[in-house]
Amino acid sequence: MKIARRALIALPLLAVPGLARAQAAPWPNRPVRIVVAFTPGGTTDIIARLVGAHLSEMWGQSVVIDNRPGAGGNIGTEHVVRSAPDGYTIMVGSVGPLAVNQSLVRNMPYDTLRDLAPITLLAGVPNILVVAPNHPARDVAGLIAEAKRRPGQLSYGSTGVGTSSHLSGVMLDQMAGIRTEHVPYRGAVALNDLLSGRIDFMFATIPSVMEQIRGNRLRPLAVSSTQRSRSNPDVPTMVELGFPEFDASSWFGMVAPARTPPEIIRKIADDSHAALRVPAIERTMIEQGADPVGNGPEAFGTFIAHEIRRWSAIVRASGASPE
Repeated sequence: MKIARRALIALPLLAVPGLARAQAAPWPNRPVRIVVAFTPGGTTDIIARLVGAHLSEMWGQSVVIDNRPGAGGNIGTEHVVRSAPDGYTIMVGSVGPLAVNQSLVRNMPYDTLRDLAPITLLAGVPNILVVAPNHPARDVAGLIAEAKRRPGQLSYGSTGVGTSSHLSGVMLDQMAGIRTEHVPYRGAVALNDLLSGRIDFMFATIPSVMEQIRGNRLRPLAVSSTQRSRSNPDVPTMVELGFPEFDASSWFGMVAPARTPPEIIRKIADDSHAALRVPAIERTMIEQGADPVGNGPEAFGTFIAHEIRRWSAIVRASGASPE
């Protein structure tokens, strides 16, 4: 009886090493999902697939891209916020759902700084102002003149309310003293209407329209960054064209649900940085108009907080009200 009692008492102790091994199983030991809050084919999707493919090779696990578009990126982002903080659901997000929407969308379903854990800033991407080849505007001055001649009749597309493509148009209206109509789309669908002439112009991220520009199916007029793009060095900046305060570049970064273990956050950040340094990935991103970055979780968190403040000021100055 005493032996039996001693054996029973020892059982939990014997189980501890096995339990410790189970808890210490290396992450990831099953497929990882990267949520993209926009439709396939847009810049967020392109960057997520480039980085995700390399992470899959590094981890020896499937990395699945899960497109969940809608509400300017809020639907996909809210899904991530509500996901388990275990590292198996992460997100490649953009300036819209992670920063701009905080001040532009009424009744936000999440707070970026409270509900998401920053991982790394993957890339910065200028917007590029484009029109269809048969559009009468040959340059920015021509587009502004046309808008002044026909106030309220020219329209521009965006990839959703609150995205940088939307607010770039707001900034153009404000700084040029014109009035145009905003037509929000879900993700990359806006390009089809731009090519067919249903809308007049668009501030698109360079990667999403590079193929059309190279094929002369879109005419670039200007870039929204303060410096010319390495992929389109002949296209002037809005600053050069007389708009010194025009800076509306997009950016794309990786986040996870709040309370995701910091060691997992750090591993994803480090491995993503390694992916950005792969020559083929770096070359592809630059050719597509994206500038690879790669920073740490703390630096990215500080950057997001700054961007939320900056875009809030832009929204207030533009007169745009929460939708």
